[in-house]
Amino acid sequence: MGKNKLKKFAEMETFSNVFQCGARALYENGQMITEPAVNEMAGHWRDSYFHNDHPIVLELGCGRGEYTVGLARRYPEKNFIGIDIKGARMWAGAREAEMDGLKNVAFLRTNIEVITSFFAPDEIDEIWITFCDPQMKKATKRLTSTYFMQRYQRIVKPDGLLHLKTDSPFLYTYTTEMLRLNPYPVLAQTDDLYAASHARDPKFTDARALQTHYEKQWLDRGLSIKYIEWKLTPLAHLEEPVIEIEHDSYRSYGRNYTSPAK
Repeated sequence: MGKNKLKKFAEMETFSNVFQCGARALYENGQMITEPAVNEMAGHWRDSYFHNDHPIVLELGCGRGEYTVGLARRYPEKNFIGIDIKGARMWAGAREAEMDGLKNVAFLRTNIEVITSFFAPDEIDEIWITFCDPQMKKATKRLTSTYFMQRYQRIVKPDGLLHLKTDSPFLYTYTTEMLRLNPYPVLAQTDDLYAASHARDPKFTDARALQTHYEKQWLDRGLSIKYIEWKLTPLAHLEEPVIEIEHDSYRSYGRNYTSPAK
């Protein structure tokens, strides 16, 4: 591990807005812990950290935390928690929020598979999934799979909102099929978020308001940005899509980029 990463990890330990205890206690005797809730913050994010009763919004796979911090600046009446397992990336957003004194921002370093260990039932109001790995090889790793929907349903209040913002045609197609099979109410959907026809459409205002560093690079490469917003209405039974989807014709940054978008 490089000295720069070690320095970032050490600095993360000093940030008041970062929670890493769960990341060190995810496994017991080689097995991933998923039940019961093991983190003392579950059910207490509002009273123990934010000290208000404002809605809580999660960003899953937050990376550098640009979206988490950007949303927190835009909506001071909401609380935001960025979640990722990559601490060296998260450091950037956590440091910015700490230095700027943003009190409605927190970061949780953990695997999203065990998200129910850190939040109580109905504690969360809204989830953003922004430019995550489409996980084309394994459905259960996709953050919009029924595997994860079951977990989200347990921590998000009834009819809470879920947003997907992605460059990936594969993930967009998969999620569209998942929503076709499972009747979550879809509030907004487009395969080209920055099309001129959406410029003043209020359904897409929030999704268009912020652009991360990587999103700008996707756009520079000629990729269209896809967006879906739906209500996480509790469903007792979920049906996992079983369809053939053409894989993306390019690779993400840091994953051996091979060909430009067509």
